[in-house]
Amino acid sequence: MCPVSVLIADDHEIVRRGLRALIHEQPGWQVVAEAKDGRDAVAKAEEFKPDVAILDITMPSLNGLEATRQIAKLSPRTKVLILSIHESDQLIHKLVGAGARGYLLKADAGRHLITAVKALLANKTFFTPKVAQKLMDGHLDKAPKASEEEFSPITGRQREVLQLLAEGKSSKEVANILGITLKTAETHRSNLMRRLNCHSVTELVRYAIRNEIVEA
Repeated sequence: MCPVSVLIADDHEIVRRGLRALIHEQPGWQVVAEAKDGRDAVAKAEEFKPDVAILDITMPSLNGLEATRQIAKLSPRTKVLILSIHESDQLIHKLVGAGARGYLLKADAGRHLITAVKALLANKTFFTPKVAQKLMDGHLDKAPKASEEEFSPITGRQREVLQLLAEGKSSKEVANILGITLKTAETHRSNLMRRLNCHSVTELVRYAIRNEIVEA
């Protein structure tokens, strides 16, 4: 049996510990890396090229959606399984468009995590039972034909900047985290406000919460 490598990314140690225990119960499966935020998850996915990356959707620095997009580009062979505390039809469509192969409610993880990972390893998809039932019943709105990127008023980089600003980071901190100049960070901030018609950081935060870029 070929060994299975897994990356776990969640900002809560107790969650990572629980997931790690479930993974290690499987013969030949190993957690090759753990991350506390989305940016670290992307870096470790690129470094370790795991078979499966289990990502929390609401991670600091870079959320699970943006992390999924970047992992899909940097480590295409890695299958991404998203963990969430709630269901969101719109978010599920965005995640699938970004490259996620599975979506599992944290409340279901104890019962279905291994099944979900096995499905992804077999090049199948896995959705938490309630979401899967909606899909079977046709209750989820059909995903738009055009990519989510085409509908978004901001770019991927701008979404990164927006999340950091919404988390309370200054332009200087944003520049340091993203490895860009302060002037570029400030330009991104100005462009965000103009494109989103926001006149303060508070309005940017509200936009980020409404669009599930950060959690309230």
